[in-house]
Formats: sequence, structure tokens, C-alpha cells
Amino acid sequence: MKIKKWAPLAALVGATLALGACSTPASEDSPTTDQTNTGPKVVTVGWNQPFYSYNENTDHGNASANAVITTMTLSTFNYYDKDLNLVPDTSFGNYEIVSEDPLKIKYTLSENAKWSDGTPLDSADLLLAWAGLSSNLNDSVDTDEETGEVIVKEDQVFFASGSPGLALVKDVPEIGDDGKSVTLSYSKPFADWETAFAPTMPAHITAKFAGLGDDAAAGKKAVTEAIQNNDRKALAKIAEAWRTGFDFKATPAENQALASGPYIITEYTEGQSIILEKNENYVGDKAGKLDRIVVRYNEDPQAQVQALQNGEIDMLAPQATADTLTQLQALQNVEVATGVDGTYEHVDMVQNNGGPFDPATYGGDAEKAKKVRQAFLLTIPRQAIVEQLIMPINPNAKTRDSFLLLEDDPNYPAMVEQNGSAAFKDVDIEKAKSLLKEVGVDKVDVRLLFAKDNVRRANEYVLIQESAAKAGFNVIDSSNTEWGSMLATAQDKYDASLFGWQSTSTAVTESDATYRTKGLNNFYGYSNKTVDGLFKDLQVETEPAKQAQIQIDIEKQLWEDAFGTTIFQFPAVNAWNKKVSGVQPISISPTIFAGFWNWDITG
Repeated sequence: MKIKKWAPLAALVGATLALGACSTPASEDSPTTDQTNTGPKVVTVGWNQPFYSYNENTDHGNASANAVITTMTLSTFNYYDKDLNLVPDTSFGNYEIVSEDPLKIKYTLSENAKWSDGTPLDSADLLLAWAGLSSNLNDSVDTDEETGEVIVKEDQVFFASGSPGLALVKDVPEIGDDGKSVTLSYSKPFADWETAFAPTMPAHITAKFAGLGDDAAAGKKAVTEAIQNNDRKALAKIAEAWRTGFDFKATPAENQALASGPYIITEYTEGQSIILEKNENYVGDKAGKLDRIVVRYNEDPQAQVQALQNGEIDMLAPQATADTLTQLQALQNVEVATGVDGTYEHVDMVQNNGGPFDPATYGGDAEKAKKVRQAFLLTIPRQAIVEQLIMPINPNAKTRDSFLLLEDDPNYPAMVEQNGSAAFKDVDIEKAKSLLKEVGVDKVDVRLLFAKDNVRRANEYVLIQESAAKAGFNVIDSSNTEWGSMLATAQDKYDASLFGWQSTSTAVTESDATYRTKGLNNFYGYSNKTVDGLFKDLQVETEPAKQAQIQIDIEKQLWEDAFGTTIFQFPAVNAWNKKVSGVQPISISPTIFAGFWNWDITG
């Protein structure tokens, strides 16, 4: 998934992408059920999409596939417990409000906070996080008109990230406590400040990758001075290293995946499995009980169930079908937990790639492009998808009719009543045909991007294809195993996308980066000044009733603009061998990996 963290929900940016064949790892990584009492404690987890970037904060790295790994390797100032309460991790550091007007937050790192190479975390790492996440140092960059890909020149500073909340921290954070703290000063109040900030990549390694020195102390100094002095030449190199230097799809190069958390990546077989082992330099409250955690990849939930039955994996959280759930419930010594996930399925449309939903295709006529988008949305069989694919797992499932709110949100009924989603609730082929006729087209090719080998998505595609064809849309299977990274970098290869956004926090501004102009998760060229202004208002509003109204106003515009459509809230299906204790999945990212430090092997 890529967390509504691209799951392309994530907390630092709103959400991640909810994002395929694998083989059995080597015998030393075999599952817990085969271990002897004297051997290492190992748990193997089945997951769908392979990891591909250690920096989940970039536009292309923001995905659940990455977040579920980095949650075990990178420490943060807080985390969500099983009841979705935000819990500070004081063993890593602490934070406090030092001023409410203007809002100032001081972050102080623990003396025990260090990278896996032994280098202490300090203010250089925090300054780099601010520079990367705030976007305040970025240059304005061009976009390839054909591909939609960002073009960054050698001398340009572009971190390819952006937290709308941290964008309010205009000034370089103030360093204190002998380099162990920074104070962030917000230019406006920000309702969700508590989930906005955390360290990202190690400053000394980023400096090394940028060619600014191999020595840790010198590297930290180079990063600090470049940010404080706004040294554009050095910052261009730092931004390039931060943006691209931590992407990998096989065992990482030296220093490419340093850990500040309890586990560290030691081996990665592309598309198959990733191995994490204890970080010997970790000192904190989340030290795991397991010696090794292995994550095995396969998009096919049926294959994952078979692997669980065969003892090849110990736990899984598949994008389940009715057959998957039935098979899991029939297994002996397996705990199955079901519910509703914080991920929602949706379809978005690219509006800047010269395709069927781009005004440029119609001579710049935005109304014609909108009518084609509306026509396509009217063909998507949302109710049929829910009835055929989701209700067999969750009999109470309904279509999700909100971009911003979960179905159990107390404001959800009022949202759905007022947001305009009713216009696309039911399939209306005749109206879709009429809209296309108004535009002057009767046949439209739509390349639909989704995860290859994902059974549920393949079934959705068939239902969408068959329905849309009745109105004149030729929906082309553009599924790809690299779909997650393609969302942000290959808009010339698709016209619409089908995937899930996974919530990564309970913050009211979580979806900001998905719909704001040039937002981190806005891959499609969507831009509406009214929406941008409303999100600015939402950032600083603290009154719940006013927040709810702003959210309704935002959604009215999104549905009016035919941005896309929501389909269903994911049914949560988590299963694990009963010999694994301490498993407590949560509905938002990192789902089944939440509380991984409590996992143990019993019996």
C-alpha cells in the first residue's frame, strides 16, 4: 500500500499507499514453528508489495510497503498504541510546547539515541528532517509535460517531499542543549503538530552520499552549515542525496540503511524477502524480543495462506478475498482477527498527462475534461465491487463515500449527506454516454494502473472494464509490479489508478498532501485554489465543529471537480500462528506490524 504514507496515508504527509511472487528464504530464516529451543527467535511475516525505498518521506517513497519496514528500523518521537492513543517514546527523545502564541515546539533527543554505526543522533539529523519535510528550501522545478515527471537540474534544491504543517515552520529551527535539541517555530497555529515531525535519514550519511565528507562529524557540520547559511550549492547536493540515495530493491549498500530503531536490514532478495536482525546499538524501550524478523512478499493472498498452512510464514495481513478468510478460519492453531482497516480503495485520474482526463486534450477546455472524468466515474460499479468482493468478507460493508473521513468517524453521516458523492453513487451508463456526446467523443481509451498479481484488484478491474465499456470507455489493463513508484514518476504510462490510501495518523489534516496543489501525494496535476485555501484554514482551526465544516467544504469541491472516487473501506484480515504472542494489529499504518517489539514465541 503507499500510506494514505503510496497506502501512494503518510503520517508525515497524510497517508501512505496501500500497496509480487516469492520463494522460501534460506533455511536459516525458516519460520518460528521449525525452531529449536536453543535457536534464534525468528518470525516470518507475509506481505504483498516489496519494499523499495528507505526514505518513505519522498514523493516516490511514500508507501506502506516501505513504512512497515522502517517502523521497525527508524525511531520516532511517538507512536500509536492498540487503542490509537498517541504515546511518546521518551527513551528516544521528548517534545514540549515552549510557547503557544506563536506556537513553538522543542524536540530533544535522548543521550541513548544513536544510529546503528554508533553515531549519535543530534541536531544535524533534526535540521535535515526539517529541510526535507518542510519544502521551505526547495527551488521551483519544472515538470515534463509528457510524463509528468519532475525535472531537477544539477544546481537546484529539491527534496521531493513536503509536509503542509512543517511548511508553516518558515525559519531554520533553533539548535540548543549542546546540539541535542531543536525548537520549531510555527508561523501560524497548527492543529496536528504532534504528528508532524520526526528524524528521517542520517545527516552524516546524507552528507557522505552528497560528496561533502566521509567523516561523521564533518558531515554533520556540513549539513548544519548548509541549512543555516542557505548554501544553495551544498543544499542541491544534500537534497539529491536525501531524495535518491536511500532507494534500493536488494541488499543495501554500506550505510544505505542505518537504523535508529531496534532492528536493522541485513539482507534483501529483490521481490522475495527482506531480513531484519537486532540492532546491537539500540538502547530504548522498544527493544524487540525476537532475534530476527523476515518479511516475505507475494501479492497473491491464496499463496500467502498456503505458506501459513505450510509453516513457511507465521503471520500475514493479506488483501483478502472471501476464499482467503474461509481458508484462514479453517486452519488449526491460527488466530484470525477481522475488522475494518484504515485503508480505502479508490480511483484517481491523471489531469496533466495529455490523456483523456487532461484539459489539454480538448484544447485547454477544462469543462470538457471534467465531463469526461464525470462520465468515467459514472461507469465505476462501486456497489457491485462491494457486494461481490467485500461483503463476503464483511457482510456489513458499504461503499465508502468520503475522501477524508473513515466510516466510523462521527462526522461521516453529515459529510456524505452534504459532500456531493451521491451524484456518483450509482452507475448511470446513459448519463455517461450523454456527457461524452456533449464533449464530442464516443470512445475513450483509459489505461488503468494497479498492482499486478493482486487478485482482488484484478477482479475489480474486470468489473470496471465491463461496466465502462457500455458507455464507450476502453479500460486497458496497465497493471505493473512497480505500480507504487510509477504513481509519482510515470504518469505518461497511465490515465487512472486503482489502489488504497492507508491512514497513518488520526490527524485532521492527514489528507492535505493528497489534494493540495503540488502536494506530495497529488500525483495527477490536480489544482484548485479553493481547496488549497480550505486546507490552509484547516491547518490552523482547532474547533472540532469548524474543522468538520471545512472538511465538508473541501469534499464538495473534490466531488464537483470529479477528482476521482472512493469505493470501499478495506476489510481487515490479520492472521498469525498462535505460537507468536504479543500481536496486536491496529487499523492504521503499520497495521499488523504495530507493537512488533512485543512479539515473542511461546510454546
